[in-house]
Amino acid sequence: MALDIKISQLGTVILEETAVGHSNTDAGSSITPKSAMLHEAYYIFDTFRHFFADLVHSCSRIHLGIGCMIIMNRRTVQEILPVIVVRFLNEWLLRGLVLVSLLLQIELVLLGNRRKYTPGKLLRFTIWLAYTTKDLVFDIFIGVLFKCLGAGNDYSSQQNDMIRAFWLPFLLHHLGGPDTITAYSLADDELWIRPFIHLLLMFLWALSIFLRSWKRTLLNILTYSMFVTGLIKFGEKTLFLKSGSMDHFRDSIIRHPGPEVIDDYIPSPDPSNQSIPDAVPLQKANKFFPKFKRLFTDLVLEPTALEQSKSYFKNISWTEAFQVIEIELGFMYDIFYTKPMKAYDKFDLLLRFICLFPTISTCCASGSFDANDEFGTIPNTTFIGFLIIDKHEYSTTDVIITWLLLAGAIVLEIYSIILLCSSDWTTIWLNKQERTRVTLICEAISSCRLPYLFPANKRWSDSMARYNLISYSFKKLPIKFSEVRKFFRISQMLKCSSKNSDVPKYLKKMIFEQLQKKSKHTPGIKEAKELCADRGKRTLEEMKCFSTLHWSIEGEFDECILVWHLATDLCYDTDLNKKSSPAKNSNREASKLLSDYMVYLLLKRPLMLPPGIGQIRFRDSCAKATKIFQTVKDRNIQSCKRFLLQVNTEIPPLKAKGDGSKSVLLDACRLAKSLQSLESEKWNNEKKWEMMSHVWVEMLCYAACHCPRNEHAKELTQGGELLTHVWLLMAHFGITEHVCQD
Repeated sequence: MALDIKISQLGTVILEETAVGHSNTDAGSSITPKSAMLHEAYYIFDTFRHFFADLVHSCSRIHLGIGCMIIMNRRTVQEILPVIVVRFLNEWLLRGLVLVSLLLQIELVLLGNRRKYTPGKLLRFTIWLAYTTKDLVFDIFIGVLFKCLGAGNDYSSQQNDMIRAFWLPFLLHHLGGPDTITAYSLADDELWIRPFIHLLLMFLWALSIFLRSWKRTLLNILTYSMFVTGLIKFGEKTLFLKSGSMDHFRDSIIRHPGPEVIDDYIPSPDPSNQSIPDAVPLQKANKFFPKFKRLFTDLVLEPTALEQSKSYFKNISWTEAFQVIEIELGFMYDIFYTKPMKAYDKFDLLLRFICLFPTISTCCASGSFDANDEFGTIPNTTFIGFLIIDKHEYSTTDVIITWLLLAGAIVLEIYSIILLCSSDWTTIWLNKQERTRVTLICEAISSCRLPYLFPANKRWSDSMARYNLISYSFKKLPIKFSEVRKFFRISQMLKCSSKNSDVPKYLKKMIFEQLQKKSKHTPGIKEAKELCADRGKRTLEEMKCFSTLHWSIEGEFDECILVWHLATDLCYDTDLNKKSSPAKNSNREASKLLSDYMVYLLLKRPLMLPPGIGQIRFRDSCAKATKIFQTVKDRNIQSCKRFLLQVNTEIPPLKAKGDGSKSVLLDACRLAKSLQSLESEKWNNEKKWEMMSHVWVEMLCYAACHCPRNEHAKELTQGGELLTHVWLLMAHFGITEHVCQD
């Protein structure tokens, strides 16, 4: 209409111009070319005007006709066509969600328990993603199924609704989770009531869908039997989440304190089966664990249990001692994060049988039913399988997916049973049985182990991360393409990475011997608490150098760590280049490892150490070191370390580092020079490193004693920490503050 008006206005203008031209023609008795052109243009525009008017009118009629058709056939356009499309999408959405749920279950079964002995963020992220996604998958599936159920009135749609309702118990089974993981973190245990309510509502919702799809067929009976296993699975999860919560765990210890008198722990010939690996450590750990699990609840230990533990650990080797600690921490991990079911428990065996038998019977019986079968007409041929199902009644895709669910449930349940039989809990029970029977069972379990599917029964990563301040500062120096690296944050990733290395045997031996020696000086609780508060003073006094080096251990703990770390690093590099120093020195290597490990804890695990400003001190010390390294001509790390030993340490610290800086670089250089002077005056190289290694062990023990117990429990899911093992080992030696004073 707007176009028609504009053309009409333009025609009016042309008509006026033409009239003016005619008046001029009458006056001049001649037609000007201008008036002829305007007259001809008028007729052209007039023709276009009529054409566009007819076109607009026709379009209006067409638009009106379409509108009438939409109004008249609204049911056809908005219901019939979209329902077909939405039904198709929902069918494949349900199938996809079922397969995703099965894959997540397989992933959790295979990987859920590996974080106990495998450090790394990628594994933890993969497990976290699967653990949190499976609940979301079930919620979406049950919502879509509830909406789609009964949408079709034809026979085929009803049969497909029944087989998809048959999938619900399997997803309930997946929602309950595998035995290898019930809680991703301690917070899941503490908030156990939330997943319980969620699981209960989901079960009731699934039950309502099952009742809606009830057609009095054999498939409904099989669905009912599978609902029982699903109910057991999520009931188990709720029960173990509650038992892993700190309040319930503490109450269980108080209600069931265990036997009043502990068995004799003095080493004696044990009637254990030689066919079982680690039989003696397993037996001892099983006896100690009921008493020493109190440490994870901040409850005090009983004096009788502590004395008998000390008498045992004083007479064993360091290898057996660390094995006992590993097993006990493995038990603790199982209680907090898994379903610690025992193969010798009759109730646990009954639950296993109930979960496995309906699945196998369903797999055998589900292939022989007919859609018209009712309760009284169940056929006898129940061993044919799902492949015989009439393809006209059920979708082939749905039948294949159902077979995958059945096979997956059976295989995963058998896999869980094998893991259960090879666990430490079961091995302890087997250790008490007849030798011939145990030998056969152990050989059968070992034959089932595959490198990846059934890995060896590792209890922790047996590794320690390391971080070095000087190496970190050296990487901050400007180099080629530094701007490009900074843009892509490559340099940040390189600097923030830490190295992992296996805990060497000589380090474990040194820690054990030091604790064994210190335990002789703890006849009472007062002496034990003094040892827990010691972080190098006792060693310096024994080595008669406390008056010289006392200032290095009297500051805040994070400051002492950084000062001794830098001094150890400087002395280590200097002694390596000396021809007079021995090529292999276990004390020197142990000092270097513990030095880097304590800095790693300071930066990456600060909650495991006493409160402080260690990260700020580390930042300022790195900035100071980088500024000094820029003045070094030879840009290599050895030259930079040699240059630090030449720094003038007589300058007052406040003047050297400024008012706001928390750098400890100057104090570290001062300590390094003092340690080097000790060697030149009255000590040899080995004695110097012996003193330094003992100081680092005391610092490690101090950090272990002052680490909160929940932080020790958290680290069990990240491969374990050496600090946690040292903490529990100290408690077995009686070096702990959690002792009853009665």
